[in-house]
Amino acid sequence: MPAKIPATVVTGFLGAGKTTLIRHMLQNAQGRRIALIINEFGDLGVDGDILKGCGEETCREEDVVELSNGCICCTVADDFIPTMEKLLARPDKPDHIVIETSGLALPQPLVRAFNWPGISTKVTVDGVVTVVDGKAVNDGQFAHNLAAIDAQRAQDDNLDHETPLSELFEDQIACADMIVVNKTDLLTADETDTLSDKLKTDSREGVQVVRASMGALPVDVLLGQGVAAESDLDSRHEVHHHHHHHDDGAHHADDEHDHEHEHGHDEFESFIVTRPEIADASAFAQQVADVIRQHNILRLKGFAAVADKPMRLTLQAVGPRVDTHFDAPFGSGPRETRLVVIGEAGLDRAAITAALTA
Repeated sequence: MPAKIPATVVTGFLGAGKTTLIRHMLQNAQGRRIALIINEFGDLGVDGDILKGCGEETCREEDVVELSNGCICCTVADDFIPTMEKLLARPDKPDHIVIETSGLALPQPLVRAFNWPGISTKVTVDGVVTVVDGKAVNDGQFAHNLAAIDAQRAQDDNLDHETPLSELFEDQIACADMIVVNKTDLLTADETDTLSDKLKTDSREGVQVVRASMGALPVDVLLGQGVAAESDLDSRHEVHHHHHHHDDGAHHADDEHDHEHEHGHDEFESFIVTRPEIADASAFAQQVADVIRQHNILRLKGFAAVADKPMRLTLQAVGPRVDTHFDAPFGSGPRETRLVVIGEAGLDRAAITAALTA
């Protein structure tokens, strides 16, 4: 049976920077074919035009689908499921699907839809990424342009227009596997630290909180989380269970400035650790998990040589969740262990290297 196609759900309020994050991901997709589903409606639709204009092989025009009949969490059966079925029936299937929800959509009903017959065997939720406007949340507003949110909310009759943004924000945080604190360039270092710590406390165990100034996340951090969120709905409870919300097309007046200048990944770093062969595969996996926890490493991947095993051990870790399997013979290369460590800037390379080679 072919492997399921991974799908990443990107949620977050108007102006948080979802489109900027996705645009950056497409420009740095490293050869992955990515299909986009964008939830737009009303008069605010501009995402599609921006993303369709990216002109990359990764995101051909036919790979961008807009759902414009209202908020995606209210139109799952009518809109989202048929779109997914059409996408999955293509002979040239994408390597990854990215769904940008309308910002007032609840992520939970969308994740639940991945358990529908006909969908559940073919695609899986790689992870839910919640993009947060760090400046607005720090100021207690959740979004930078409340009038624009109200205007968009008014355009969808399915929505509960009374639900406070604070509750919708709690839902987005409750469902997240990764929280991207965006616009950290508008905050002091102390404000960013305090906000990141609070979001970590308010979210589920194991959720990664990362910082970005212009939505510039390494694609290896954003994609490949392997969470299978649809099989873990109980822990992603909604604060409230009635239909509502949407908002997302309009965030671009504010996002445009970050298209003007490409930002690198100054907030992230990666380095390689090598060591001779290891004695015990499971003990080493545990050692890796412990090092990740102690040093807040986002991703760790590579392979290890295990004593008396001709095959190399492939190792991939997302946070403290470590997956290993023997994949191929070593061939003529040296029998060594080689790991790539990825994390936010400021990793203690010496300590991490010492701990991984101990």
